Amino acid sequence: MGKVKVGVAGITGYAGMELGRLLLKHPDVELTSVTSRSAVGKKLGNVLPHLRDSKLEITAELGDVDIAFLALPHGESASEVIRLSNRGVKVIDLGADFRLKNAGDYNEWYGFTHPAPELLSEAVYGLSELYRKEIASTKLVANPGCYPTSALIALAPAVKAGLIGDSIIIDSKSGISGSGRAPSLSVHFSEVSEDVTAYGIEGHRHLPEIAQEIMKLGLKAKITFVPHLVPMVRGILSTCYAELVRPINKEEVKDLYSDFYRGEPFIRVAANSPHTKLTRGTNLCLVYPSVDPRTQRLIVVSALDNLVKGAAGQAVQNMNLMLGITETTGLQEMVIYP
Repeated sequence: MGKVKVGVAGITGYAGMELGRLLLKHPDVELTSVTSRSAVGKKLGNVLPHLRDSKLEITAELGDVDIAFLALPHGESASEVIRLSNRGVKVIDLGADFRLKNAGDYNEWYGFTHPAPELLSEAVYGLSELYRKEIASTKLVANPGCYPTSALIALAPAVKAGLIGDSIIIDSKSGISGSGRAPSLSVHFSEVSEDVTAYGIEGHRHLPEIAQEIMKLGLKAKITFVPHLVPMVRGILSTCYAELVRPINKEEVKDLYSDFYRGEPFIRVAANSPHTKLTRGTNLCLVYPSVDPRTQRLIVVSALDNLVKGAAGQAVQNMNLMLGITETTGLQEMVIYP
């Protein structure tokens, strides 16, 4: 039996090129088609020298593939999903176009009218640790956002256990690659070096995604989410705060998290507050739950690589589930350190 043919639309963005890195060495699939509007007709290995062994030619549209990864700007995936779905192609969308279940939310948070609202109910939210069974049987996966991945992995055990109240604060810090590859003053080296800034304070577009998934876990919460940009290339560190609804100590919370994530190949309940560098280049998420005994507040810190577990690695993990192969295939990278 031949390898599964896969394609990547948007190969020259940071998430797209990370997909290329992972898929080109995946033992069970063959990367056969890649697109990029800015590099049509060029060889992939020439455009992205770190993928120099690839002889693929970049095209305007995906060719004959079994599974397609869409690493396109928000608002551009939906029309491509319609076209690919009509051809019977399974799709993993790394954009936001199918993450939210309410079509009206796209006007408010992303500024466009959704062209395929009928597909929103069919799309499965691609956080493998929560929706593994559903992902395995779907033809359309909405890959989670990088910030929501870090926040939801941090909060899911506490929410499912009914451990926290309905007021949640999420403080997240991300590397510059999370802003994409397009040049802009906000990610210019001279602007971001030796600087940290908060943004999206009045409402970041990942907020409704987080709230939606927290509600599906059983809690209608009032969530304050504030992201920050820090001068590093990769990584997200999220610190989540919530009031406890019953007394519990740090050791009991750690046991709760360890039980919840037991057997999960890419989640580690850390012994100490994690560093983003300890996830660099991997599909790992490190989680450190704790309790402030003075305020009876739960504090959970999570760390991950925003381009891997926060994007391309999670997408490959979802692909593995959809193909019915071992979930960790192609994702057993060791941490790149320092």
